[in-house]
Amino acid sequence: MEILVLYYSKTGNTKKLAQAIAMGVEEVPGVRANLKSTSDVTKEDFVNAAGVIAGSPVYFGVMATELKKVFDEFVSVRKKMENKIGAAFATSGDPTGGKETTMMSILQAMLIYGMIIVGDPMSATGHYGVACVGEPDEKTIENGKKLGARVADLAKKIAQ
Repeated sequence: MEILVLYYSKTGNTKKLAQAIAMGVEEVPGVRANLKSTSDVTKEDFVNAAGVIAGSPVYFGVMATELKKVFDEFVSVRKKMENKIGAAFATSGDPTGGKETTMMSILQAMLIYGMIIVGDPMSATGHYGVACVGEPDEKTIENGKKLGARVADLAKKIAQ
């Protein structure tokens, strides 16, 4: 079973958080993370995934164009994504920089794809997903791992 960890990163901060999330996915036995940037992801990556965890830096309070483009261009596989797990993460340059609205923009796209949306677990922050300002610190890395593991666990349960 595979979970797609999809991200766009300009400065490297979102990529670092994506890597932590992928580590959490791989902590779940029988689940593999497929870590892909928006420039490398394919429709097959989407269709083959039991879940998608997508992340973006904050751009005007919503996901980056590069991530939105993936959702726009992959619309032909939308019905194949129904009932797969979806989750989001974000990074910003400012504490009030729109991380939650950015995650909501990602989750909106996933809802339109028919996905089952989850936030991060209560053992992390219990909110919309994992987010940080600038480079992820140790706590954010840990919360990212928890989100990855949560999505992987839920995908396994749904597959049973």
